[in-house]
Amino acid sequence: MHERVTDEPSRVVRASREIEAPAERIFELIADPAQQPSWDGNDNLAEAEPGQRVHAVGDVFTMTLTYSGVRQNRIVEFEEGRRVAWRPSEPGREEPGHLWRWELKPLSATRTEVTHTYDWSDLDPDDTGRNSRARSTTVEMLEASLENLAKAAERPQS
Repeated sequence: MHERVTDEPSRVVRASREIEAPAERIFELIADPAQQPSWDGNDNLAEAEPGQRVHAVGDVFTMTLTYSGVRQNRIVEFEEGRRVAWRPSEPGREEPGHLWRWELKPLSATRTEVTHTYDWSDLDPDDTGRNSRARSTTVEMLEASLENLAKAAERPQS
């Protein structure tokens, strides 16, 4: 019997942290695409039109990327105030197979554990360009998003 060893890195990148804010406040920053560019740690999101707040599986929001590309993002997981995940694609094109997920676990009325996941395990392994870009998404980038999200959520409400 032979053991097979591969140098292929994990196709799932995940980061978590506690944020000193209620889950509902944090979730609003995530579920409203117009707010996402202000705390994106990947420097990937340029802008989203207001009024696209997601509410259910099947909802779609559109985001303009920093390099001027546009992505449609279809919600594939949704639990109000707790979890949202979407699969991006170019408008009118098939989803290539990657997923962004946010999970919120209230620890108290004012403290929440937030987990951010980028999962590219369903990308076509022969799509070398897309796989290379996916591989460049690091835990540090997800941590930067979490840090920026924490700053936004922890700001005093006006």
